[in-house]
Amino acid sequence: MAEFTIYHNPKCSKSREALAILQEKNVDLEIIEYLQTLPSARMLEEFLEKLSGEPEALLRKDKRFAELGLKAEDYTTPARVIAILEKHPELMQRPVIVRGQHAVIARPGDRVLELLD
Repeated sequence: MAEFTIYHNPKCSKSREALAILQEKNVDLEIIEYLQTLPSARMLEEFLEKLSGEPEALLRKDKRFAELGLKAEDYTTPARVIAILEKHPELMQRPVIVRGQHAVIARPGDRVLELLD
């Protein structure tokens, strides 16, 4: 098992930025394109446990969120966040980088440095 795992979307500039930082640091890295390999409910629960902050931080409240008619105030609990991400994984904030018991949403990309010694 790799020391770092990045849940990556290659179309996202912030995701590419964080990946480049990790590759420059030459860390032991697993890359998971989360839109190809969808995270399970258990994996999403683990993200929420490892991330600091509120559960809704894992949701992108973007154009797609609005197109679906969703309201941010309806997604403030882990269960609600997980339920919507299971149906619409494209709404997951990216990239999520996990190292052991800690994770960050690397927006901006250099937030990944919080996981480095």
